[in-house]
Amino acid sequence: MWAQAQVLTVQSPNKKIKVQLFNRQQTKSGEWYLSTAYLAEKKETTAIPEIDLGLVRSDQDFSKALKLVKIGQAKLINETYSVLHGKKLACQNAANEVKVTLENATKAKINIIIRAYNDGLTFRYEFPETKGSFQVTDELTSYTIPRETKRWMEKWNPANEGLYTAMSADKVQKQEWGYPALFQTGDASCWYLLHEADLNETYCGTKLSNVKDSTHYKLTFPNQGDGRGQGSSIPTITLPWKSPWRVIIMGGLQDIVASTLVDDVSAPSVVKNTDWIKPGVVSWNYWSSNHGTRDFKTVKAFADLAVEMNWSYTLLDWEWDTMTNGGNVEDAAKYILSKGIKPLIWYNSGGNHTWVSATPKDRMLTHENRVAEFTKLKKMGFVGVKIDFFESEKQDMIRYYLDILKDAADYQMMVYFHGCLVPRGWSRTYPHLMTYEAVRGAEWYNNVPEFTMTAPEHNTILPFTRNVVGPMDYTPVTFTNSQYPHSTSYGHELALSVLFESGLQHMADRPEGYLTLPDTVKAFLKTVPNAWNETRLVDGYPGKTVTMARRKGAAWYVAGINAENKESAQKVQLSFLQTGITYRCTLIADGDHDKAFQTASRIVNNADVLPVKMLRRGGFVAVFTPNQ
Repeated sequence: MWAQAQVLTVQSPNKKIKVQLFNRQQTKSGEWYLSTAYLAEKKETTAIPEIDLGLVRSDQDFSKALKLVKIGQAKLINETYSVLHGKKLACQNAANEVKVTLENATKAKINIIIRAYNDGLTFRYEFPETKGSFQVTDELTSYTIPRETKRWMEKWNPANEGLYTAMSADKVQKQEWGYPALFQTGDASCWYLLHEADLNETYCGTKLSNVKDSTHYKLTFPNQGDGRGQGSSIPTITLPWKSPWRVIIMGGLQDIVASTLVDDVSAPSVVKNTDWIKPGVVSWNYWSSNHGTRDFKTVKAFADLAVEMNWSYTLLDWEWDTMTNGGNVEDAAKYILSKGIKPLIWYNSGGNHTWVSATPKDRMLTHENRVAEFTKLKKMGFVGVKIDFFESEKQDMIRYYLDILKDAADYQMMVYFHGCLVPRGWSRTYPHLMTYEAVRGAEWYNNVPEFTMTAPEHNTILPFTRNVVGPMDYTPVTFTNSQYPHSTSYGHELALSVLFESGLQHMADRPEGYLTLPDTVKAFLKTVPNAWNETRLVDGYPGKTVTMARRKGAAWYVAGINAENKESAQKVQLSFLQTGITYRCTLIADGDHDKAFQTASRIVNNADVLPVKMLRRGGFVAVFTPNQ
């Protein structure tokens, strides 16, 4: 019998996060698992008691009878990098790393690379041999989550557009679940978010399944039926090979919201010249008129809206290839450019993987198609593409996503993926990937009546889940109604412009929705940034309320929303402001009713508290600029 079951401990640089490697048989050979712990206020919480490890390859098993061969020397990862858009522009990839080498009965080796960060931990598998091509028939990574742990999870769907379900104890459902998934430990001191990062064409996307055991969330491969059954759900690898990182963002809710861990562990940018990549706000006609781009005059009206609101872009959505009523796509591009703004344009991802027949369908499907289309778009003055309906996370679809990004970089085209997977860190590698949908956003006011009442709660969950892991195009800030009405206040809608981060922020309302706003509100929307220097959670709890502060230069933008069916009186602590400086605060809050605003101005410093009243399902924004 081996003396100790635990054979390795890796701690974060700040000593708050600990990950340990155990042998289940308490010997040097057998099955292996990780255990994670979090230290808060001198109290250690076991966050995830067991994370099963192992892979099954088509030629042999790497999960049972694994013998410990070597524990490598601890290594400090310490890298700084900058990005062009996101929650924080100056980032740091800093961790303690240890590589463990195991071998199976045939002496074939597998490495487990473990990192502990101040805001979480990551691990990945590595096959170090240099020859061979195999299928990975199963990944046995599985997270054991105690029943008392609270969780917010989205039922798996290929477009990642579901609602989050809050569960614990006997309410935990057995299901397949999408990323990211949020958990709060039973003693309430530790939160963590499960995800994956640095996925590339050497593997497929995975999801979480507790179908067999409600307390065990096993990584599972895509369903064979996804993408109309096209492609294999089993990935094929060529050695040497590394898996994507398995990512656990951990700490308090403030740590979760501020984390850039998904990008930190992903491959650095491969785009040398990035001068052409410009985050910005976009006018978008689909929400208010599903066939808006078919009408040249509607396209002109939304271009004029972007000019009036000082936004950088307007998007031509589907049906641009059948545009009538005074002009076609070439005329539209000329008109938009003549106004001093830039056009973006929609495409169907095409191929047999989608049921959607909307045209143009296949112009992004092959390298040759993309080269021809990007060449034409460049000549017309388009600067970005929105590509829709991927419907699968199989390995061939991951390759398709990345092939699009590589070709788009060659033609200096910004990219927006719609009807797609959730972010896996690609915006760091390909900074012209500006945003993804992969969220139940405002478009769902077009789809179902239930979003009228579920949106307020949903909106307060997204800052702690989906938007943590990368840009999210919710298409926010809609004051008028689409097919189905809002139950949120105008203040709530305005706050979404700050709460939700997206490298291209598509403002979805019709022109009159913005142009009839009070001057102070219009002025705010004309200047609100969408790429940030710093992000901090001020207060909040998923499904209840959230208040967030984001810094752009020396100015701070604060936004808060209330999901509940009762008024909320907030006292916003301003400790995020710089010490020794006074700021002019402009507050735009709910007025007497849900379509009214109340504006106030005052001088504050970081010792002050800002009182704010929110209506039921209400919200507010505040801008703090240094007082000169």
